[in-house]
Amino acid sequence: MARYKEQLVGAMERLDHGLARLQGFIKRGENGVALRYMDDELRDLYTEVQDLINIEPSSDSSKVGFFE
Repeated sequence: MARYKEQLVGAMERLDHGLARLQGFIKRGENGVALRYMDDELRDLYTEVQDLINIEPSSDSSKVGFFE
């Protein structure tokens, strides 16, 4: 369970940094760069978080991927 939390926290931090980077592009008026970034890198960061959240236990005794 601790490893899952560490992985999820790390993925959330990477997503947070990616969103901050996107905000920087938008603030500087680099809309084309922002759109390309959202299509590529930001989508990958979001997918990483989504994949970790969607982990399902294989049996009732396994709680990997779920917070209690």
